[in-house]
Amino acid sequence: MDKIKKYENAILDILQEYTRIKYANIDGGNQLIADKEHHRYQVVTMGWDGDRYIHDCPLHFDIINGKVWVQQNMTEWEVGEMLEARGVPKSDIVAGFLPPELRAYSSYAYA
Repeated sequence: MDKIKKYENAILDILQEYTRIKYANIDGGNQLIADKEHHRYQVVTMGWDGDRYIHDCPLHFDIINGKVWVQQNMTEWEVGEMLEARGVPKSDIVAGFLPPELRAYSSYAYA
C-alpha cells in the first residue's frame, strides 16, 4: 500500500469513529465528507438543538505534499497520537491550525 493510501485509511478510520458519536441534545448527527481525489476529509455535525440549527466542522484533515495536515480539531481527541498509532510518523503530521511560527514548538512537522 502506498503512503498516501495508508494515510487516507488512517484519517478515515478516525473520522468514521467520530461519526458514531451520538449527541443527547442534538436532533441530527455527524456526517463524514471525503474528497479522495483532492485528499480532503472532514466530519460535519448537523442538526437542531431545540430551535437553534447546528452546523459545525469538528475535524478536518488534508493530505498535502505527502503529509497529513490537521486543519481543525475541535474535539478532546489527541488526533496526532491517533494518527501515530495508525502508522503515520510525527514527521508527516502538521498542525495546520497553528500559525507557521508556532509549529516549530509542536512535536510534529513544520510543513
